[in-house]
Amino acid sequence: MKIAYITHTRFPTEKAHGKQIAEVCSALADIGHDVTLVCPRVRNNILASPHDYYNLPENFEVRYLHHFDGTAQWWIPGILRFMVTMFFYRRALKTFLADHASDLLYVRSVQLVTVLPKLQVPVIAELHTIPQRNLKKIVKALNACTRVVCLTNPMKEAVVALGVEPEKIVVEGDGVLLDRFTAIEPVESVRKQLQVPKDRAMLSYVGSLVTRNTIEKGVAELLQALTALKANNIAATGVIVGGPTNWKVKYIQQARNLGLTDDDVVFIDRVPPKDVPSILAASDVLVFPAPASDHPYFQRDTSPLKLFEYLAAGKPIVCADIPPVRDVVHEDSVIFVEPGNADALAQGIQQALQENDEQRTLKRRELAEWYSWRNRMQRILDGV
Repeated sequence: MKIAYITHTRFPTEKAHGKQIAEVCSALADIGHDVTLVCPRVRNNILASPHDYYNLPENFEVRYLHHFDGTAQWWIPGILRFMVTMFFYRRALKTFLADHASDLLYVRSVQLVTVLPKLQVPVIAELHTIPQRNLKKIVKALNACTRVVCLTNPMKEAVVALGVEPEKIVVEGDGVLLDRFTAIEPVESVRKQLQVPKDRAMLSYVGSLVTRNTIEKGVAELLQALTALKANNIAATGVIVGGPTNWKVKYIQQARNLGLTDDDVVFIDRVPPKDVPSILAASDVLVFPAPASDHPYFQRDTSPLKLFEYLAAGKPIVCADIPPVRDVVHEDSVIFVEPGNADALAQGIQQALQENDEQRTLKRRELAEWYSWRNRMQRILDGV
């Protein structure tokens, strides 16, 4: 099947959605489809090829459409640059799709979902959030799609309440590329590179520090938990890997204000995807914190890539107990803690450091296999 995956953002990007898009396209190609990723041509400070940047085989094509790029024009007010760019991108997209026949269109951009069903080609729309504007128009477009993918059951419930036909909806969270976990660097080498003292447990958080540029994802709570562990004489080093840099700088200052030293916490900029499995494998405990928040991101929308990678690593996981992750894991695979509660997080980490449960390890690896990108995409396409 010829599949055109259509996105509206710059690509590649250091943000998590770029990695998710690349993994989906590669998985679709891996199961035998002819995949073209269609992107706007906008300015980008990442010069590496997408396949190199995401450490993926060149099994799908990336096409950048030629159009006016409002993001590069100083004379267009900042708030209008994206809107102008999207206007011209949609025009270029219609021309491209008219000239390039596809058997299926795949989209995760609500900015485009209202355009594609009009093309009389089957469309799969994957939702990562629910917009607040133009809901009537978007619901109508989703009902014209062949399939609607929701990342979580809470998201499905909200979408059905808006009027999307339930029989069109499948629930599939994100996934993991298991191939990356077959070539792992020696633990001693990784810990040395990260400057983790030999006599300390390694507690790792690997992923974006914030989402949507401003929403904190629990790193502040992790720093407070590390402070509590230090006060209890638990010899542990927190390894926090990710960006953006401005938030990393803020968290470094928070750590210093809490009295945490370089032995207590190490901050690492974003690392290439190929290096993530070795860091996870060298860790004693993997941590997925979250703040106490009623924001839809934490209550409905999130399907964190880090959690799926944590499962593939097989190591003990301490996980904030938020509704969306209950679709993925349960008490037989992770230690749940109250979101926003640093003391509970510290206690969960202490419990995880004592874990010696082969059944939990086996369960985590079984879940990782189920949630592999290849299996995920096959389930989504079944019956299309």
